[in-house]
Amino acid sequence: MLNGWIELDKKAEGGPRVLRKVESIDDAVKEQLLSIRNGQSDALTDAQKADFKKRKLLVEVTVKSFVLKKGAAFTTSLTKPETDLTMDMLTNGSWREKQFKAYNFEALGVPPASGHLHPLMKVRSEFRQIFFEMGFTEMPTNRYVESSFWNFDTLFQPQQHPARDAHDTFFVSDPAESHEFPMDYLERVRKVHAEGGYGSQGYLYDWKLAEAKKNVMRTHTTAVSARQLYKLAQEGFKTSKLFSIDRVFRNETLDATHLAEFHQVEGVVAERGLSLAHVMGLFTEFFKKCGIEKLRFKPTYNPYTEPSMEVFAYHDGLGKWVEIGNSGMFRPEMLLPMGLPEDVNVAGFGLSLERPTMIRYGIENIRDLFGAKVNLKMVYDNPICRLDKQ
Repeated sequence: MLNGWIELDKKAEGGPRVLRKVESIDDAVKEQLLSIRNGQSDALTDAQKADFKKRKLLVEVTVKSFVLKKGAAFTTSLTKPETDLTMDMLTNGSWREKQFKAYNFEALGVPPASGHLHPLMKVRSEFRQIFFEMGFTEMPTNRYVESSFWNFDTLFQPQQHPARDAHDTFFVSDPAESHEFPMDYLERVRKVHAEGGYGSQGYLYDWKLAEAKKNVMRTHTTAVSARQLYKLAQEGFKTSKLFSIDRVFRNETLDATHLAEFHQVEGVVAERGLSLAHVMGLFTEFFKKCGIEKLRFKPTYNPYTEPSMEVFAYHDGLGKWVEIGNSGMFRPEMLLPMGLPEDVNVAGFGLSLERPTMIRYGIENIRDLFGAKVNLKMVYDNPICRLDKQ
């Protein structure tokens, strides 16, 4: 009807009828579509193409064609390129004949193994948290090399004591000596060793400064405690609860429960009116928070504590009682030369970090826990340490 080819007669008898208006039809659309089929699409305008697409009479298709030619790396045989340059290739020279895969600098690569804490560090974190819960303050422990004065003499340990022998202590050769000491305190320490004092007869021997100057790898973190107690006395005494966890060194015979290098946990409580009962209660509470309740206390001797006790815990793996700590009340010969008041008592206790860790993880040989022969798979596989705190 739009082209005038037909008309609608609405008045015809019997209802509307469609009537022809022309004798012949000139179908321009058909002619245009035929010309497109014959490859003459350029004869159409863009408006005509758009109209045909809209009426679904025309579909536009893009055809891409490629021309293949031989390249520089053309070959009739396929060889898998090498991804790694190995030591064998470098040794025998075969790398010259190999084809290597181009390195993809955009690839993410294999993520390195990381994020695995050693069991000792896990237990150390738990111990630190327990100390903080009990109101302790952490001491600085950044002195691995210590003078014999702070490591031994300040603790009222005589210069002839077997522990100061080369069989038990690592002596440092460079620098071999320390030269900076609080001289008034050093003189009081010398006097209590050589002549006695503070109610003690001392050891009555010829105390030598040259021996006190010798540098050693610290044999215990009690040297750290001695420095802190001296500092506490100089600044004015106040009730203190201090702790440290760090590495110490002993020239000992290696076995299933002893190493030449290990970690020591130490706690010190300075207060008026302290007794040995407080020390036992402190130990019991500390290890109860660690989930270790099978404890035994045994009297022992320490040069700088009196009375003194060893602490044993039962190791289910070894099937026996294992020493895990040492404790006692610091002697007046150690405390009074520092300048602490006479009515102040100081309780100290020390334990290794390795022994509780062995008990917690069921490790029977300390060399499987710490040292050059440790299996890293043990580090990867061991779970997070959660001590059964009470």
